[in-house]
Amino acid sequence: MTEIRDLDGTATSAAYRDRTLSPREAVADALARIDRFGPDLDAFVLVDRDRAMEAAAASEARWARGEPLGPLDGITFTVKDNIAWAGHPMRRGSLTTTDTPAAENAPIVDRLLEAGAIPLAKTTMPEFGWKGLGDSTHTGSTRNPWDTRTTTGGSSAGAAAAAALNLGLLHIGTDGAGSIRIPAAFCGIYGLKPSFGRVPAFPPSPFGPVAHLGPMTRGVRDSALMMQAIARPDSRDMAASLAEPPDYLAGLEDGVRGLRVAWSPRLGFAATVDPEVARLTEAAAKRFADLGAIVEEADPGFSDPVETLNGIWLVGAWCVLRAIPEEKRGLVEPALRAAAERGREIAAPDFVAALNARGALFTAMARFHRSYDLLLTPSLATPAFTASNLTPPDGRFGDDWLNWTPFSYPFNLTGQPAATVPCGPTETGLPVGLQIVGPMGADARVLSASRAYEAAYPWPVLAAPRVTHRA
Repeated sequence: MTEIRDLDGTATSAAYRDRTLSPREAVADALARIDRFGPDLDAFVLVDRDRAMEAAAASEARWARGEPLGPLDGITFTVKDNIAWAGHPMRRGSLTTTDTPAAENAPIVDRLLEAGAIPLAKTTMPEFGWKGLGDSTHTGSTRNPWDTRTTTGGSSAGAAAAAALNLGLLHIGTDGAGSIRIPAAFCGIYGLKPSFGRVPAFPPSPFGPVAHLGPMTRGVRDSALMMQAIARPDSRDMAASLAEPPDYLAGLEDGVRGLRVAWSPRLGFAATVDPEVARLTEAAAKRFADLGAIVEEADPGFSDPVETLNGIWLVGAWCVLRAIPEEKRGLVEPALRAAAERGREIAAPDFVAALNARGALFTAMARFHRSYDLLLTPSLATPAFTASNLTPPDGRFGDDWLNWTPFSYPFNLTGQPAATVPCGPTETGLPVGLQIVGPMGADARVLSASRAYEAAYPWPVLAAPRVTHRA
């Protein structure tokens, strides 16, 4: 008999319709597994059991009447702790914040609630989402379910850990320099950074020009199902797309036959890539030819845009620190304070120059996609490493976490859709991700390509975390 934990959103919805499973049973199962595995993962800031069970009862009544709100009715989700969920605090992983509850939902939460989805919990993140790791002074160190000695990555840390064990089906992530794709790759799940503005944001992020919201799920179909709800216009976000979204499910199984696909193992500038990551991602890229695509090795032709990112991102970090009362700034993680102080020194003309450089990078990638329908790269330059280290402790990547994420942040600058799909374990059993990048607005194409790979080369599912001694 299939376990509830093994069902995706489509199968869960079908089970509700067939009366072989009820929303209350599904929610009770998820909450029981959160209680069982949560202490090993440190993935949750809070869990709202009462509200979840009340919502489950209401969903169950709708299904009994034959009047569900749609395919997401009764489907569970979690909320990253920098996203507003009315009635709950938004601590953002920081000791400087308070337990004052949010007065209204973020648009992404509203869309899921309107679809009948059931919120379970808020998930952990590093302080203000400043780094690609999962630890914070507020909640401690979130652990990777594939080996609890290692990091989930971040900043959508708890969301990735929860998705890997199906502690909720849908998970809200944010991505300002890789924060959906980094933990998704480390935790062996699917993560999509949609086109900029495709999923509305409110309140606005201090890293606004590069900040995205998107789905993190165990499989591609659930992300497409989630996009059906969340990729809708909202008047609170001036940068949000006003166009009605496409049907992300309609062409999900169309495959990649006939598409021209570029494989770029180093993006032309990544100095260091772990040999196992290089081997596994190259093999995965070549499999796209077996699926009917035309695959060629080609670099996009730009140099490392890290200074462009810093010219924007560090100013955002200073905006974060400046908003904190002076008497509380000593509680901020020292490395984040140092980054913010660097941002304080960036002059206005230099900030505008970084924005213009971002525009030039966008144009370069638009030209590249005249020749290629998709771009494939490794998701990260390394597998997961020991938790609470900023970089792998062997020193290969120096002391800056951006050195092991060279494939992530360029596509925050361009705003293009980019996803990571699991493509094979290392010799020690850790996940590795393949990144799939599409032209601006081609989110549906990225989803269908991701689904084609996933269907042909499915990734094993964890039933329980691989708990190991914590160093």
